[in-house]
Amino acid sequence: MANLAVKLPQKWQHLLSLADFCLADYELVLQTAASFREVLSRRTKKVPSLQGKVVANLFFEPSTRTRNSFDLAAKRLSADTLNFAPGTSSLSKGETILDTARTFLAMGTDLMVVRHSMAGVPQAIANDMDKLGGQVAVLNAGDGKHEHPSQALLDLFTMCSQFSAETPSVHSLKDRKVVIIGDILHSRVARSNLWSLTTCLAEVHLVGPATLVPPELAQIFPQIQIHYALDKYALAGADFVMLLRLQSERMEQAFIPSLREYHQLFGMNSDRLKWCSPQVKLLHPGPVNRGVEISSNLMDDPNLSLIDQQVTNGIAVRMALLFLLGTGGREKAIV
Repeated sequence: MANLAVKLPQKWQHLLSLADFCLADYELVLQTAASFREVLSRRTKKVPSLQGKVVANLFFEPSTRTRNSFDLAAKRLSADTLNFAPGTSSLSKGETILDTARTFLAMGTDLMVVRHSMAGVPQAIANDMDKLGGQVAVLNAGDGKHEHPSQALLDLFTMCSQFSAETPSVHSLKDRKVVIIGDILHSRVARSNLWSLTTCLAEVHLVGPATLVPPELAQIFPQIQIHYALDKYALAGADFVMLLRLQSERMEQAFIPSLREYHQLFGMNSDRLKWCSPQVKLLHPGPVNRGVEISSNLMDDPNLSLIDQQVTNGIAVRMALLFLLGTGGREKAIV
């Protein structure tokens, strides 16, 4: 077994956004996650890295994959976990979100993983925790249409692992073409991926209906290219294609005529695959709408789809994030 020691910059007190991440930050996450991925391949899939720490999963918005991934990641690190369910909480009795967070602080929580349908809630909780001097690290697990940092980091880890499974590096994505297709407008995953991929100097293309691809993103990320048709110009030579779910729960109006028409115009299928690189890989943050964003035969092809790998890698990446935030680099993790 090896000792994993890191030294973190001050900005790692919380993980709320990838906007201020640099290449060194991404490389740190990838190296740490690679060490923990090796742990998950063992017969005993647990290390004492966060033994004695308490991780509270405050999911004010319903979630299955992300919540369970963080819960399992914490347990693999030997942390104690507290899980918050809004339907049975004191929120229904008038308690505020900050009061809820303060209650978990009083229980001895060291890390708070926060998910909310409104942008800015994790930041507000982090500010409140700092004001109280509680030394609690807050990790954004998805807030409104803002960001979803851990999803983008596991996507990055999954893509970089295609070039070197044991030592994935952000430098492997330089000039690689990544095409993100779908509901960009409502996607916090897309926004976090834009920060990570552009910083890693990937060639990023956004594709979708004009109603679902905000043109102002090109002002924030001038190096990206936007397409309103899924054709050979958008897909030519693509190394990775990331499909995004149509988020109907966040749509207040009709952005597409029908799911059938959307699949005909923007769904990934075998015919469109021919325009991509012969080594192209497909990703999707889930849950997947089969026959809408992607044809079932492509999704189930192990030579093409990285979707299952994303789920598995998500545990290793979230272990890395909890470890980095939970120790601040002040301790060594036996992995």
